[in-house]
Amino acid sequence: MTEKLAFTKMQGLGNDFVMIDAVRRPVALTEAQVRWLADRHFGVGCDQLLVVEPASRPDVDFRYRIFNADGGEVEQCGNGARCFARFVFDQGLTAKREIRVETKKGIITPRLEADGNVTVDMGVPVLKPADVPFVSDSDAWVQPLDVAGSEVAITAVSMGNPHAVQVVADVDSAPVAEQGPLIERHPRFPARVNAGFLQIVDAHHVRLRVFERGAGETLACGTGACAAVVTGILRGLVSSPVAVETRGGELTIAWNGVGTPVLMTGPAVTVFSGELTLP
Repeated sequence: MTEKLAFTKMQGLGNDFVMIDAVRRPVALTEAQVRWLADRHFGVGCDQLLVVEPASRPDVDFRYRIFNADGGEVEQCGNGARCFARFVFDQGLTAKREIRVETKKGIITPRLEADGNVTVDMGVPVLKPADVPFVSDSDAWVQPLDVAGSEVAITAVSMGNPHAVQVVADVDSAPVAEQGPLIERHPRFPARVNAGFLQIVDAHHVRLRVFERGAGETLACGTGACAAVVTGILRGLVSSPVAVETRGGELTIAWNGVGTPVLMTGPAVTVFSGELTLP
């Protein structure tokens, strides 16, 4: 009899995930199997697949791995971090409401709030171009980027994964579909990049669309929201805390400036659970 794989489908502001518990039983997936699970016609369907693993060091509670819909492993995922915290608590893998989690890019600290939302300490944003990574001979916070012959002003930020954020007048008419893929694979971003399109509504309210690396445009991007607020604050356009309105809902992002961590608060919802046989 073929062994079945248990999974849980979750979403944070419409950014959706397939959660796999590899704590109780080790799970090894190929890139092809990840792509199949993420396929919305033949598999479960998701933007990212998250694998929960036992801690590999004594100062953390869990380790988790993040795979994009294209099968590639990435460093960080903000909405996924909130779903992770909800998942391990609801599954009885921990009784803690605040946990320390090891990711490919460092430690994050999600906390379940009394109102059901989850707050995640996303760490200190990386602004040095070489560490994003972004190829540049300047450390300026606003830099020109040639996109198919047009110059775009971007801010390069890493929230554990790389982001290129540009300010636009209106996200609804922003060229996300046209510029997103070109920015994602721009040669000045050697690890590829998430392309953010940020509209300032007022000092504490912005709107955001993100073309995600390896996933295309999603309804929400947690690290993208963090990078957008960092960008807005660096440029003097917004002040913390900031409500970030995405197509999937709203996040609250707080940041006290260079050298301090970004705090992200928002929902994490279980959609359904099931089991399947992998191809």
